[in-house]
Amino acid sequence: MSRLLFFIAGAVSVGAVVGALALAGAFEDDSAPPARSEGPSPTATAAPPGSAIDVADLYERVQAGVVFVQAGQGATGSGFVIDDEGHIVTNDHVVEAGNGFRVRFGEDGDPIDAELLGADPSVDLALLKVDPGDVDGELRPLELGASEDLRPGDPVIAIGSPFGLAGTVTSGIVSALGRTIQAPNRFSISGAIQTDAAINPGNSGGPLLDEQGRVIGVNSQIRTGGGNANTGVGFAVPVDEIKRSLPALERGEDPERAFLGVSSGPAPEGGAEVGSVVEDGPAARGGLRAGDTIVEIASQPVQDPDDVSTVVNSRRPGDEVRVVVERGGERRTLTVTLGEQPEQASNP
Repeated sequence: MSRLLFFIAGAVSVGAVVGALALAGAFEDDSAPPARSEGPSPTATAAPPGSAIDVADLYERVQAGVVFVQAGQGATGSGFVIDDEGHIVTNDHVVEAGNGFRVRFGEDGDPIDAELLGADPSVDLALLKVDPGDVDGELRPLELGASEDLRPGDPVIAIGSPFGLAGTVTSGIVSALGRTIQAPNRFSISGAIQTDAAINPGNSGGPLLDEQGRVIGVNSQIRTGGGNANTGVGFAVPVDEIKRSLPALERGEDPERAFLGVSSGPAPEGGAEVGSVVEDGPAARGGLRAGDTIVEIASQPVQDPDDVSTVVNSRRPGDEVRVVVERGGERRTLTVTLGEQPEQASNP
């Protein structure tokens, strides 16, 4: 039975089949993350190592920073405040079909207008902004954590609006790290966090938080056997991708992302077997051919196509990378100058 990944923005999920081929693309690594609070908030207290997470206390402390998002007349999802200026992070697939945006703080709050500053479909992120003066009470920004500090088994909570039920909290653990999921534009998102915390349609765009209440990811997809409800396997875009995308989104610009221009699948003996090469793309100009098996890229060994995507996603357009391929029983070293990712991945 094929496995399905679902974007989980609203009552009706959009399915994305996990194909055998993945088109390698990447995201810009901005030279400096935006200025955000890096230390604990005044009310934050870290749980002692090895202690159980107190979900009730944590929820009480952070829930005011999570909002219900409505895009147009139909699509709904979740989002969270990241600063005192009224910037709110959500998923691209929550807002992509909307025309006019509103957010609501708390279950009983009045909806207020929000402006869409920018969206980055390559990492399924979008940035809204509200006028702080329209908010009843003070904004309660959530602190951004760091993806590299995570370990499988770490406790987490998810807050959002599944099925429109605002302010819903669920808890679980980090089930796995370094997953690769498909973005709305069909490119690959590297480093996704897998969790068993229950997330459902409407949770999209809401935060996945660690035991200190720091955002470690943006809840984005669930894996199902064909339905559209939680089965204990969910995925969050890692917080490090938020930090990379925010500077451009705040300026209303499209983040630059690197592009290799091949589709590939697992090779029988390990590596990434090239299925097709984009005509006149970076890989084609560098000498890659369909049928090649990529075994190394940028001095990193390649076990499967995800390894290729991870390396490309960490680079910028214009970067040169050495690609080692096996062709006709021989190894060849090629040099590829990465290009800029197009708006949409082509069908493999």
